[in-house]
Amino acid sequence: MPFPVLFEPTAPSGCVEDETHIMSTLLTPRHLLAASLGVALGLSFSVAARAETQLRIGYQKSSTLMVLLKQQGTLEKQLADQGVRVSWHEFASGQPLLEALNVGNVDLSADVADTVPVFAQAAGGKLTYYASESASPQAQAILVRQDSPLKALTDLSAHTVAVTKAAGAHYLLLAALRKADLKFADIQPAYLTIADGRAAFENQKVDAWVAWEPFLSAAQQHQPTRVLAGSEGLAAYKRYYLAGTPYAQANPAILKTVFDDLAETGKWVKSHPAEAAAILGPLWGNLDPAVVQQANARRSYDVQPVTREGLAEQQKIADAFHDEKLIPKRIDAVNVEVWAPGQ
Repeated sequence: MPFPVLFEPTAPSGCVEDETHIMSTLLTPRHLLAASLGVALGLSFSVAARAETQLRIGYQKSSTLMVLLKQQGTLEKQLADQGVRVSWHEFASGQPLLEALNVGNVDLSADVADTVPVFAQAAGGKLTYYASESASPQAQAILVRQDSPLKALTDLSAHTVAVTKAAGAHYLLLAALRKADLKFADIQPAYLTIADGRAAFENQKVDAWVAWEPFLSAAQQHQPTRVLAGSEGLAAYKRYYLAGTPYAQANPAILKTVFDDLAETGKWVKSHPAEAAAILGPLWGNLDPAVVQQANARRSYDVQPVTREGLAEQQKIADAFHDEKLIPKRIDAVNVEVWAPGQ
């Protein structure tokens, strides 16, 4: 019985078809098998290429939990089974990180301070909250040198203060000034990255510096300092994890994996402080393990789902920056996209 013909043979004009010509147009069993395998393999590679999803994670050096996941390769191992390829992208602070997230240069952010999403929202960012860390007010403070003449918050008037724009430290400074009945315009802000702020502070180029962990503990170890004001009673200092909204909507399973790993890593850091410090110290500029443990003791690392009720302080932060004309418009900080593990 002849095998099926894939196309109808056409006899040369003016000629009668002979057996040899007809057989040359038929597929033999070997040809059919080869063709079938080729099609199957081609489809397989095509589906695999389409199925692979990219996950680009933006983080900072102070993104403790994400830094640990990166170092240990945890996410790469777990997400490989979902056909997800992970890449890592470091940023100096939270504001450029969320700017990159908003324009689609990264897909997820590691933790950023509560102030950062407010600035992103005021700039028109369309981002989704997918996790939070409970408040860590001990993890940021306004520092002065031990011999500084500045003794109270009111003394900051007319002095230069190093602060990272849109960081949690920025809101702490705002709240501290308000407590002292000062306006932001009453001081001379020096907008610097956290590393540049530390250098300016150590070289006495600024009078005060608003810092967060682990930079805060490191500075306290390396030179005589005083805390002019801590965050307790002024700013809760929660940290949030965000995703680009289109990515969050398209990849809930990936967010669930990341959320679960963050929660487990947070618990591990708190229950294994020495082991965590041994890993993080070299990654944080060879910090002394005791400094790393102190920094981590001041952070909650308590990863929780985001709720709209829990975003109440975000509105306070937004209103404070708008009142000082530091963001261009009043925003509804609770009217944002929120992903929850049950979605």
